[in-house]
Amino acid sequence: MNLTQLRAFHLVAQAGGFSLAARTEGLSQPTLSAQVRALEAGYGVGLFDRQGRGVRMTPAGQSLYAVTTRLFAAEEEALALLTGARALTRGHLRVSADSAYHVMPILAELKQRHAGLTFTLKIDNSAAVLEQVTAHGADVAVMAKMTSDPRIYSMKLREDRLVLFVPREHPWAERRRLRIADLAGRDIVIRERGSITREVFETRLAEAGVVPGSLIDVETREAVREAVAAGFGVGVVFDSEFGADARFHPLDVSDADLTVGEYVVCLQERRRLALVRAFLDIAREASQRRQ
Repeated sequence: MNLTQLRAFHLVAQAGGFSLAARTEGLSQPTLSAQVRALEAGYGVGLFDRQGRGVRMTPAGQSLYAVTTRLFAAEEEALALLTGARALTRGHLRVSADSAYHVMPILAELKQRHAGLTFTLKIDNSAAVLEQVTAHGADVAVMAKMTSDPRIYSMKLREDRLVLFVPREHPWAERRRLRIADLAGRDIVIRERGSITREVFETRLAEAGVVPGSLIDVETREAVREAVAAGFGVGVVFDSEFGADARFHPLDVSDADLTVGEYVVCLQERRRLALVRAFLDIAREASQRRQ
């Protein structure tokens, strides 16, 4: 088996395209393409569906990517252990998060300390983020979901809380807080199922025996804001993400615990990889500063 061809496949799968893989690794795109074609031809299997400038892995490619991720992660870990090198000069980190707010300061500090590093960041809901980690689609993640999966290393980064918000012209805009019972029969604009926002809020409503009006699902936080602005209902977001928007007025819920932890997670087997370890170290320092 040709490891050079396997590595070429892995780089393209990781980057999501031949051009980006070539730029990230400082390689020739024709060379990468030739190596992947040779791998496919040698074993009579298609690994990518070519789509314009991008690619999508076939089912066989997805299965092989899970194997090469473990293979090259083990190689990187072995190299780190043998060399004992602490200075990171190059590498690519795949990061997933359920919000850019908490992860960006960590990435900014990582980039400042190790200027040669590159990273990709994918934003999705907490369920999808955890799936990306367990499926080797992300090296490390930041999400508001605690997990007891023994395969996962988890470290608490900080606490956040859910707040409600309404347009400035709403009758509730003169209030600072309300009770959860006030939401009975009210339309709520909230993230889709799979998001920790939805999970926590629905749990608290059920615990209080409160039945709201319609739950209006939207897929992004930006869409939540615009739906509330358009008068579709009361919005629910994390306090850290509410920001400064003159159109809206925030409201605390006085009689329900809407506190949520934010966690940094990775696979246990990847904790000692140099890039992941550097990310975890910065996250730990940030957590300690908040204590």
